[in-house]
Amino acid sequence: MNARQIFNGFLSSAWLVAAPALAADELPVPQHLSAASDTDSAPILLAGRRYAAFWNTGDPRYARIALSPDFMDRTLPPGRPQGPSGPLAASAAFRAAVPDLSAEMEDVVIAGDRISIRFHFRGHFTGQMGTLSGEGQVIDFQAFDIYRVSDGVIAENWHLEDNLTFKQQLGLIAR
Repeated sequence: MNARQIFNGFLSSAWLVAAPALAADELPVPQHLSAASDTDSAPILLAGRRYAAFWNTGDPRYARIALSPDFMDRTLPPGRPQGPSGPLAASAAFRAAVPDLSAEMEDVVIAGDRISIRFHFRGHFTGQMGTLSGEGQVIDFQAFDIYRVSDGVIAENWHLEDNLTFKQQLGLIAR
């Protein structure tokens, strides 16, 4: 199954009816998409796109419909709460530092109940991060997430961000 077939199947899927307040054109579209032919990828892709919309916009309604109430972050950073409140807090803090943050879905791979997404984050550090004030520094780094989807929502997440590049761009670490 190629990316166009997967995406067309997603668009015609009844899963869109489950969230009438969120039109498909509001959700990010992966630049590259690959799915195992034996996988019903439409609900898995929809969950991933909803969560990507959350990271792209900071709008908590996307996270609330993308994440299971029992969501588990398997790579939880110290100090971040477990469950859906963790990503909501992380996004709010990140957007306080980088208000124009955007997140693009560059590569997406779906197999079984898993979706892997390589994100490209961009913006400008014009806000506050702790005691550090931004001076308009360009923010441009990547992250990689793996989600386990169950019943159309993300139940588990494993993630890895390029924090070295991010901290260099903030000026916290020399290049």
